[in-house]
Amino acid sequence: MTTADVSTFQAPKGTYDLLPPDSAVYLAVREAIAAPARRAGYGYVETPGFESVELFSRGVGESTDIVTKEMYTLTTKGGDQLALRPEGTASVLRAALEANLHKAGNLPVKLWYSGSYYRYERPQAGRYRHFSQVGAEAIGTEDPMLDAELVILADEAYRSLGLRGHRVLLNSLGDRECRPAYRSALQDFLRGLDLDEDTRRRIEINPLRVLDDKRESVQRQLDAAPLISDHLCETCKAYHEQVRELLTAAGVAYEEDPRLVRGLDYYTRTTFEFVHDGLGSQSAIGGGGRYDGLSEMIGGPSLPSVGWAVGVDRTVLALRAEGVDLALPAATDVYAVPLGEDARRALFTAVTELRRAGVAADFAYGGKGMKNAMKSANRSGARFALVAGDRDLAEGVVQLKDLESGEQAPVALDAVVAAVKERMA
Repeated sequence: MTTADVSTFQAPKGTYDLLPPDSAVYLAVREAIAAPARRAGYGYVETPGFESVELFSRGVGESTDIVTKEMYTLTTKGGDQLALRPEGTASVLRAALEANLHKAGNLPVKLWYSGSYYRYERPQAGRYRHFSQVGAEAIGTEDPMLDAELVILADEAYRSLGLRGHRVLLNSLGDRECRPAYRSALQDFLRGLDLDEDTRRRIEINPLRVLDDKRESVQRQLDAAPLISDHLCETCKAYHEQVRELLTAAGVAYEEDPRLVRGLDYYTRTTFEFVHDGLGSQSAIGGGGRYDGLSEMIGGPSLPSVGWAVGVDRTVLALRAEGVDLALPAATDVYAVPLGEDARRALFTAVTELRRAGVAADFAYGGKGMKNAMKSANRSGARFALVAGDRDLAEGVVQLKDLESGEQAPVALDAVVAAVKERMA
């Protein structure tokens, strides 16, 4: 690629390229978020990067900003209406239903996923048009222990990374029995406010969306809005109390937030959000809740379910805000520095053997001189350098140099793997 090519093409606005060394941090964060879910029996699922538009309009909700303003949509040559996935839950549930996982007789179906998602938003710190999430879903069972389990697993993930400044916000949105009365009371209240036409239309489709409006002009009018907690039926109250008791028993602190509704239409009962005050206005780093009616919304059977999604980008920002540096393994343990063509062949063979033995090893490609090759070895982060010239090969040895202490010693060429492993141990 020429210089002109580099200056002509750039990543689309609101997206980013993930490159070393930052990419190693993102990989470590993804692994840490997924690890507690895997230990709890969640299996990995991967879905397409695009789905039918209708999956999201029916599942996520036609009144949400995600569907009305933020989805990337396209029409195929065959006339199908598709959308780049703006979130993961609807896709995962669609995949589970299509594969009939719920009929295998082992509910809940527990799945975790990781991938990129897309929303056409105003780019700002912590909010991109292309972003990375790790999610977990427990499909097919109504049990407050599952709700609590998922909150606990996410909290464990954050803590395993060294994060301490996150908070858990918790609420209940009721169910089909008690939400209609609250919906009606909220609509009556909202109709009396000074709101724009788009927001007024939202009142009739899903008034809870108005509570989630971040505009100050709207929020300052909502102080006297009725609360869902005052309209919960006894069953929902008891369910919510069990979730709270389980979290308390597990040592997970939480804050009740009666106005927490999240940004999607499918939530019922338990809803929760993880926030970090070090991120400013974009404080959410993850969240989720129960979505007992989503399966029916997208044409499936009744499958009460609960899940969450954690933003990898947001979590990395939270770690930086707290000054947490992750202890990452070195990308390279051994760097080979050959001096001459015979040494290139001999050390390339040694590097291949090291890699096959599980040792991360790299090579001074391109015929670099000694000085430049040793600079590359130091930049690689390797602990050891393997150095060899004609005299070394004549004696059947290579020089194993400790790049931290500077100590160097000859090692038999046929014993390089054993010698490196011994020193690394």
